[in-house]
Amino acid sequence: MVLLDRISRLVKANLNDMISKAEDPDQILEQTIIDMHEDLMKLRQAVALAMASQKRSQQQYTQYQSEVNDWLSRAQLALQKGEENLAREALQRKKSSEEQANIVKVALDGQTAQVDTLKRNLIQLESKISEAKTKKNMLKARAQVVKANEQLQGMLDGINVTGGMAAFERMEEKVLQMEARSQAAGELTGADLESQFKALEAGSGVDDELEALKANMLGGSAQPQGQLPAGEQPTSTPQTPAQKTEVDREFEELRQQLNKI
Repeated sequence: MVLLDRISRLVKANLNDMISKAEDPDQILEQTIIDMHEDLMKLRQAVALAMASQKRSQQQYTQYQSEVNDWLSRAQLALQKGEENLAREALQRKKSSEEQANIVKVALDGQTAQVDTLKRNLIQLESKISEAKTKKNMLKARAQVVKANEQLQGMLDGINVTGGMAAFERMEEKVLQMEARSQAAGELTGADLESQFKALEAGSGVDDELEALKANMLGGSAQPQGQLPAGEQPTSTPQTPAQKTEVDREFEELRQQLNKI
């Protein structure tokens, strides 16, 4: 028994869940308005039938009231003519018409109350339908907004924001590295040019000094052998011809080496 109850609750829960998921607000609201219009048509028909019955009862009541008046007039006429039996019969018919009129009057009063109630219900239903139509449009608009938000949320859920930002960060780091390499290469190029110009400037001084040395050395070789430049005094004994030949040879080798430079 407990198992059957659990199965029954489970089936009901699943059915309710399926129904809840299958309910489309637009369709449900539209169908509700249609049902209310159908109820309105039925209520109008009921009001029409009740008013028709009321009208017939009113006609019957008027007819019986007319008969009551007619039989009263006839009874009076019979008494004037001395026809008491006939007057009595007229009064009897008058009483019967009054009884019928009273019966119809009770029915007529009930029908009148019923018609009034039906008319009030009809007015209320028409007002509710008008209000429901306004709410339907508002609810449909809100439902569309909710659906749009759900679709947008689904799209956002499908986007890997973290991965995307990580990719942007990686690309930013890569661009920074490229910029750093470019800047370093520019600095290295500038430093290389600077070092080359400094080398040229330093080399010019060496070359000038070398040229001066060569000029001094060449100038010294043009003087007569055995003499020193002006202002200098011999500090040693005069060289022999063999020593002078050796010096000239060494000087010539030095000058050739300098020319190669």
